[in-house]
Amino acid sequence: MTSETHILRAALWMLGAIGSFSAMAIAGREAGSTLDTFEIMTYRSLVGVAIVVTVITATGNWHAVKGQRLGQHLIRNLAHFTGQNLWFFAVTMIPLAQVFALEFTSPLWVVVLSPLILGERLTRIRAFSAILGFVGILIVARPSPDSLNAGVITAASCAIFFALTVMFTKRLTRHEGIASILFWLTSMQLVMGLVMSGYDGVIALPDVTTLPWVLTIGVAGLAAHFCFTKALSLAPATAVVPIDFARLPVIAILAMLIYGEAVVIWTFVGAAVIFAANYLNILEAAGKLGRKRPTSS
Repeated sequence: MTSETHILRAALWMLGAIGSFSAMAIAGREAGSTLDTFEIMTYRSLVGVAIVVTVITATGNWHAVKGQRLGQHLIRNLAHFTGQNLWFFAVTMIPLAQVFALEFTSPLWVVVLSPLILGERLTRIRAFSAILGFVGILIVARPSPDSLNAGVITAASCAIFFALTVMFTKRLTRHEGIASILFWLTSMQLVMGLVMSGYDGVIALPDVTTLPWVLTIGVAGLAAHFCFTKALSLAPATAVVPIDFARLPVIAILAMLIYGEAVVIWTFVGAAVIFAANYLNILEAAGKLGRKRPTSS
């Protein structure tokens, strides 16, 4: 199979990821009108557990679910649980395009934090990409007494916790497969959701109107990550990431049509800067920067 075919297949998987992420954002906003973020995460995890357990049982893959690194799973899932709660809160507070633009800074936080957590070297190019990305954050957020609010702060903060999730996942994948990681992800976060949503003694049940949105969140959440992972297995990040950034115009158009949200040019300008920073980092990681040209003999 040619590389062009692999890239085409990766692009088709990325269409699935883009659609799934967009569906989850819209479903999260709709469900957020009657459920708090902890309740949303509880039901998302419940749907996730049902799907993961069914798939593992059907494929006879329970032997792949390991319990030797529950502490690492717990730390990873606490980071993801926190980030996802912040994300669900943000989609109910600010324009969806702004949420997605700020979420795209997550890889830049990986660059900043990986020397501390993974022991990776912070090169000059990676440092520059991080600085450039934070310039993009300022363009998107345009901090001022009028524009800086809880939604912007939580959207920017969720990217940090998603970055932590990526790094802890990277450590886990050295020893465990996707079945084990997804099982502990959904089951641990179900317990976390029950604890946090039930702290006041009341867990709201989704009504007939909200239930389809809750189911959409659960299915779309797993589908988005599966499609994205599948795309990365078929093509390099240099090909996949530019497609992923198509999420921004897609969600901007959907939000305009469904919620009447204005398309703000500065969101796209800032997102373009964030994309440039991410892509610069990817090129450096792929070894496509800083190579010396061969001298002619």
